[in-house]
Amino acid sequence: MTAETGDGHAAVPPAARPRSLPAPGFAEVRIVAAGPETARQIAEVLRLRFAADEQRSYPAGDDGQGTRLHLTIDTVHVPEAVGPSRLRLVTGHPHADEL
Repeated sequence: MTAETGDGHAAVPPAARPRSLPAPGFAEVRIVAAGPETARQIAEVLRLRFAADEQRSYPAGDDGQGTRLHLTIDTVHVPEAVGPSRLRLVTGHPHADEL
């Protein structure tokens, strides 16, 4: 699917735009779930095995009722001790390449 930009050129849809890759040893993970608790549970399981940065939370789904979590996983370093306060949602607007 393409759309014209007004100057006669076709606009490239966001999904087709090249994205920068994470550094070697890192992976960008997106978790999409119907609710925040399910998304947090999956993130918690990943954090038990891999070190990760602060997860970021965004609305998901056509109605915005779902949850999309983004986190960067470090596959090289061992995670810190996991405690109840380790998992925290950071809300914000999606990145330009995720609209």
